[in-house]
Amino acid sequence: MGNELSYAYHISVITADCSHASTIDSLSVTLIGTKGQSNKMKLDHKGLHFFNERHKQYKMHCKESLGDIVLVRLEHAHFQGKRWFCSKVIVEDCAGGRSFRFPCNSWVKKNQSVELREGTAKKPSEDELDILKQNREKELDQRRKTFRWKTYAEGMPKCVDIKKTCDLPLDVQFSFSKNTEFQFTLTSALVKLKLAEFIHLQTHWRSMEDIEKYFGVNKTEESEFVKSMWEEDTFFGYQFLNGCNPIMIKKCKEIPSNFAVTNDMVSRFLEKSTSLQNEMQKGNIYLVDYQLLDEFPANTIHGKLQYLPAPLCLLYKDPDNQLKPIAIQLKQKAHPQNPIFLPSHSADWLLAKIYVRSADFNYFQLITHLLRTHLLAEVFCMATHRNLASVHPLYKLLIPHTRYTLQINIMARDKLLGKSGVFQKSISTGGNGLPKLLQKAHSCLTYRSLCLPEDIAARGVEDIPCYYYRQDGMKLWNTIKWFVEEMIKYYYPSDRDVIKDTELQDWAKEIFSNGFLNRKESGIPESFRTVHELIKFLTMVLYTCSVQHNAVNGGQVC
Repeated sequence: MGNELSYAYHISVITADCSHASTIDSLSVTLIGTKGQSNKMKLDHKGLHFFNERHKQYKMHCKESLGDIVLVRLEHAHFQGKRWFCSKVIVEDCAGGRSFRFPCNSWVKKNQSVELREGTAKKPSEDELDILKQNREKELDQRRKTFRWKTYAEGMPKCVDIKKTCDLPLDVQFSFSKNTEFQFTLTSALVKLKLAEFIHLQTHWRSMEDIEKYFGVNKTEESEFVKSMWEEDTFFGYQFLNGCNPIMIKKCKEIPSNFAVTNDMVSRFLEKSTSLQNEMQKGNIYLVDYQLLDEFPANTIHGKLQYLPAPLCLLYKDPDNQLKPIAIQLKQKAHPQNPIFLPSHSADWLLAKIYVRSADFNYFQLITHLLRTHLLAEVFCMATHRNLASVHPLYKLLIPHTRYTLQINIMARDKLLGKSGVFQKSISTGGNGLPKLLQKAHSCLTYRSLCLPEDIAARGVEDIPCYYYRQDGMKLWNTIKWFVEEMIKYYYPSDRDVIKDTELQDWAKEIFSNGFLNRKESGIPESFRTVHELIKFLTMVLYTCSVQHNAVNGGQVC
């Protein structure tokens, strides 16, 4: 090469190991260092050199040292393919012996140029070079144009302003394997459970045999157990602890004024020589209250107005630590035509429990599942993309937990919540009233209720036995907190480091304003002033997007 080009770099380009990641298109690379910039070098592509998990190595010669390599520019010129998934680029300084790693982990589209930052996580104040500051600002400006906020309905958390999943950036769309798995699972469920036929069913069920026709087609050990136990009071009570909706039950210290349960009514369902008041003092009486469903305009399906109860259910923990219902009222307002049902009421008691389960299903789907996990995860995801550069330590922490959030939520708004969606066609909370229920629930949402330890304490269920949602959840909450604490204390040694992180503070502001609509009473912080505040909030975010969603979502398919 001669003395003109005497300084050499080894460049390794690694294609990701995933479906359709490879390309045979023309690629070029430019190295940008603290002392200068290289010429653009074309990367040969004889054969499928950029193939899945393939390491392709090149040698670049420069006139002199470029210093520390801080950016790698990749350019993808159109040839035959449409995109390429780059895993990372590794640059080795042949003379100095130093190695620089540039993670990409994203799709590079045809005719696209991308600049990769060296992988060391850095907060905004740690970028000293103008070129890195400009790179950071450029990335966030582009992201804010791509991920725009939209109001889906007044009083609800805002969402991404994209209607079709195909319009999402490739990096946040389902991967080929994820999409294939999702479609296969959906199709299998529709076939096995006959759900497609069920959605269009317009005839009434007249007997348990009619129900068995639809729900006995895919028998499992769990489904057979539920079939044998569903009428039992002990199983009914157990579901409030470990069913799909385990966040409703709370200790009852005083009977609500609109739920006129007396000792005479329920004493025969308690242990002998005790009373309702005594059992409340011992901490053995619990309450489940669906007040948020009160006066909600129910959906009309096939021309018939549906009935949506807003029940109150009183439960008793007996000496065998079994939780049993002892009184049910189906509406919130006490009235002679709104009786209190008791276990001695035979067939009426079973029907009352069915109505409670119906209310629980509607509350669970829209509030516990949709609002408190999916919609909040979308807020966290949007704020992360719009305010944290890819080199920011918190971006690296958060982004794996929200990877497919935008796509699944867009699909939910279309297939479930839309005018021709599942809720409109078959669910009591569907129709025009659906946004009103979400608005009502959102207005009551608090930071404390999203933090498991505080929620458990507020509901007084710290000691209730066989509450696996609490037992497992606390272990996972503490594990997440430990991990977050170790990471945050490394990157934020002092409270001042938190305060001066402008990207972090913008992230907090967007969550407060677009997710919680500037409601100070929610308790959600508008900014972070201490390391402790940041650790707690990040623990809640990670827990909500992973553990909490899995806890309430997984039970639907058991």
